[in-house]
Amino acid sequence: MKKANASETLVTESLSVRDKKHLWHPLTQHKLHPEMLGIVKAKGAVLYDENGKEYIDGIASWYTSAYGHCNKYITDRVYAQMQKLDQVVFSGFTHEPAVKLSEELIKILPENQEKLFFSDNGSTATEIGIKMALQYHFNQGRKRKTMLAFEEGFHGDTFGAMSVSGLSVYNGPFEEFFIDVERIDVPTDENIEEILSDLEIRLQQNHIAGFIYEPLVQGAAAMKMHKAENLDRILKLLKRHGVLTIADEVMTGFGKTGKPFASNYISTKPDIICMSKALTAGLIPMAITSCSQEVYDAFYSDDLAKGLFHGHTYTGNPLACTAALAGLELLQSEEIQDNIERIISSHQEFDSRIKNHEKVARTRQCGIIYALDLNVKMERYGNLRDQIFKHFMNNGVFLRPLGSTIYISAPYVITDEQLEKIYTTIEDLLNSI
Repeated sequence: MKKANASETLVTESLSVRDKKHLWHPLTQHKLHPEMLGIVKAKGAVLYDENGKEYIDGIASWYTSAYGHCNKYITDRVYAQMQKLDQVVFSGFTHEPAVKLSEELIKILPENQEKLFFSDNGSTATEIGIKMALQYHFNQGRKRKTMLAFEEGFHGDTFGAMSVSGLSVYNGPFEEFFIDVERIDVPTDENIEEILSDLEIRLQQNHIAGFIYEPLVQGAAAMKMHKAENLDRILKLLKRHGVLTIADEVMTGFGKTGKPFASNYISTKPDIICMSKALTAGLIPMAITSCSQEVYDAFYSDDLAKGLFHGHTYTGNPLACTAALAGLELLQSEEIQDNIERIISSHQEFDSRIKNHEKVARTRQCGIIYALDLNVKMERYGNLRDQIFKHFMNNGVFLRPLGSTIYISAPYVITDEQLEKIYTTIEDLLNSI
């Protein structure tokens, strides 16, 4: 039988059908979930599928499209940059978008941050942060080979990032290959004294190089939240013992907690910060790992081997840097700041409507991130979770439940009407399960 040519395939077969032939999707068991929805367009807070149906993007496509999809302010800037410089090696060269981005980003980062190291995505941002912490001590002749991390943290899918992550559903086949990691509980008012006491004992061994943490909100752990005051006490103790602190702001960064970074709520600033996702407004992949001057100085040497020998082909890509610059300008604009406050207030009003519902176990909010736990027994990846996901999609709302947790982290440009559609769809679910 003669194969159909490309144009014939486009006419006769849907994206979903064509997808099955060659594509392998992330976080997907294809035998259980063979169907992928074809998306052909996106604008603002709305996705459009190949059949013309609309979906409100209630999670900003994994927290990336913070200023809305296909934001003209950003796309116009990137288009203009494409006409001048698209890509150049970042080893031995530099360019205006990267230099300008460094100048503007440093202005809104915590005041101790001085140097920026570019990479490609959230996993690589944390991978570099871990390598910085380990090599920082190695370069100074100290044998500190252990990382410290929270229980149920998630920091990415590369090996260092997996090592410090505590969600075994992702890590199972690889655990015997991991770097040395110790874990502590996420602090609460009830356990903070015990955590600090246990840490004091561990720190006497001088073996911990760095502590990586998601400040205030643990995203993949179902948006679990903790107080800045308790985290600050842990950071202060670690600093006294020379442990480098690494804030994974891949999810929380760029306004989602109500401030530019979650670390802004904490008096003890991290030595290293990992950024990605909303960094480039969801337009082009890029990540940054920033650090203090003290960290950088441990690598600054006449000894070549003390340098940080880590690199990516698209490091400091001019187009990605341009997208990030445009995003920073939007983030600091009066319009976006007003929108963030509007979304925060809207979530608070919604919370008062549903927090006492019999099917709601608990609710929580940090900035524009809102989460509720269903008072229903279910698996993280199971049939009921799939049914809940279908409920939302059937009603034109894209929310991605984390087990029994439903969360909202929508683009800052979402309208009140779109927010209300999300809320009523959640309420309909609560009244039907």
